[in-house]
Amino acid sequence: MSVPINLKQRPAAPRQAQALEQHGLPPLLARLMAARGVSSATELDPDLKLLLLPDTMKGMSTAAQALADALQSGQQLCIVADYDCDGATACAVMRRGLAMLGARPGSVRHVVPDRAVHGYGLGPTIVDLVLSLPGPRPDWLITVDNGIASHAGIAHAQAQGLKVLVTDHHLPALVDGAPSVPPADALINPNQPDCPFPSKAMAGVGVAFYLLLATRSVLRERGAFEGGAQPRLDGLLDLVALGTVADVVKLDANNRRLVAQGLKRMRAGRMQPGLAALFTAAGRDARRASASDLGFALGPRINAAGRLADMSLGIQCLCTDDADEALRLARELDAINRARRDIEAGMQDHALLLLDRLQQHMPEGAALPPALALYDEDFHEGVVGIVASRLKDRWHRPVFVFARGADGQIKGSGRSIAGFHLRDALDLVAKRAPDLLKKFGGHAMAAGCTLQGEDEEASAVARFAAAFEQVAREWLGEATPTRELLTDGALASEHFNPDTVALLDEQVWGQAFEAPLFCNPVEVLQQRIVGERHLKLRVRVDGQLRDAIWFGHTESLPAQSLLAYRLSLDEYQGQQRVQMLVEAALAPAAPATST
Repeated sequence: MSVPINLKQRPAAPRQAQALEQHGLPPLLARLMAARGVSSATELDPDLKLLLLPDTMKGMSTAAQALADALQSGQQLCIVADYDCDGATACAVMRRGLAMLGARPGSVRHVVPDRAVHGYGLGPTIVDLVLSLPGPRPDWLITVDNGIASHAGIAHAQAQGLKVLVTDHHLPALVDGAPSVPPADALINPNQPDCPFPSKAMAGVGVAFYLLLATRSVLRERGAFEGGAQPRLDGLLDLVALGTVADVVKLDANNRRLVAQGLKRMRAGRMQPGLAALFTAAGRDARRASASDLGFALGPRINAAGRLADMSLGIQCLCTDDADEALRLARELDAINRARRDIEAGMQDHALLLLDRLQQHMPEGAALPPALALYDEDFHEGVVGIVASRLKDRWHRPVFVFARGADGQIKGSGRSIAGFHLRDALDLVAKRAPDLLKKFGGHAMAAGCTLQGEDEEASAVARFAAAFEQVAREWLGEATPTRELLTDGALASEHFNPDTVALLDEQVWGQAFEAPLFCNPVEVLQQRIVGERHLKLRVRVDGQLRDAIWFGHTESLPAQSLLAYRLSLDEYQGQQRVQMLVEAALAPAAPATST
């Protein structure tokens, strides 16, 4: 079964494009930026002076004053991290930043929940773990990339005499339909109620970085840096950039500045040893670092540690100043990531078999349900989210994939499509079947849940699948979901060159600010399967011969096709060739339409 595709061209206001050209942008780049809503060159200016001010975030003054007090009085601090790349980079930023701001040696440490044992966030078991650690008892717990939903954990910590400072970016939990914020001693989160901070898209690492900026300001006002230069926190922006891109948050103007500054430092060789080692392990050139390197090469290697092993490895790699140790850890993370890819491929193949069996029991010609939920006793809980994402991309439906966790509970991770808010869907499922979900949380496009343990796993997942599918039928209708791709129209022949690729790679692309996707009719001259999973093409575009490849696609194309593609630079034996990275293909009789 193939998912219907609709190609639509992004509209680019001519006046906006012309204004950007007048400010020095090349015509092609001006058109692309105008199509993404950029109306002035200032929005593309990466100058740090244009960053949003930290004190506009609700609770920042209280948090910064408390942290400054703790630093100046030598209190013991324990960072509670998360087991994804955002949480790992946030922990590294906080550890490095606190040291730069004068934390006494030995006064800062961190813990990371074990995905299989502790679950997510600052739970009571994490508080007990912190209290069981050898050494001085901590005065403060500082969460990074978690904590906004940790009511029980925060209450338990405070009952034990610990203070809690929450830094997070996730949505608060809903209680009786309203957002509920835990009573931490200090809390910053741009997504908490009544927070006026304009950027709601900041990643957890960005929130941690902003707390350090605000704390430095407090310390400066107190005269802590008299007689010496104040710490240069911008040296942490390589870590901020990695966590921001890896967490797939919306790249608004503020996030793009953070990422642009981080990439600038990487390209100049001014980065943490761990990041340099990750570039080496991934076979990427840091001198040409791009957001795609962070999202598809470095980020997955950090995430793999939290999925299959221990995220402490990733944090250690990001925190060490020893280049040799960093390279050893980066290679270990690379090996874990290769194992993750193998597990993912096996799970994905098995998931496709499960879907084939489902289709065999459906009436002839019937479409798959508008939402999918899959489970197998051999699925690995650390990879369910990735597999759900792959299936969502392939079938263009909301997808949940479940596995039995190490604690015996059935845990699922879901990914969604535009127009279907995944967390709200889970909320409705929970209301209709109060005995089905033990807990759930997440966002519009990604969410997770744990099923109640009374049923057998297969029947529990079947109940969830039926309830989830019913919500999808109500919200999405019965029609087969159509995958919509926004394109930037045709690319003229004069732009098909390495200079254009370099120009585009210099920009910061990502979530809600997608990299250019061009669309041209082509004549397919040659096509063959390479690496068992990919379609290699030789095509003619506007009379010119071009190379193209479609990763993860093996079905042949008609001689005349309309390709939606991105540009890439392929280097082989010292030669550079521009190639088309195909994302979709249609018959040429179905031209792209304008929105």
